[in-house]
Amino acid sequence: MAAKYQIETEYTSKPRADYQTDEYFELDLPTAPAIMVGDEILVEGSDCPEDKLEGAICRHLGLPAPEPPARKGLLGRMFKS
Repeated sequence: MAAKYQIETEYTSKPRADYQTDEYFELDLPTAPAIMVGDEILVEGSDCPEDKLEGAICRHLGLPAPEPPARKGLLGRMFKS
């Protein structure tokens, strides 16, 4: 996404125990793992669908929302094509 929208990304990775300290909770950051775009917390403690992430990036940049992904029929969902 960073290359597509020319945005800066920042990744923070620490041992799990570091995210469970009083000092971390005082920072008022989301529970890890999490994804934030600007000040918006998209998800905490789970994965984020790509279309939700792309929509948040577009909102942050003031761009129109991307087209939603095409819905697949029953066979497409069964065979993940």
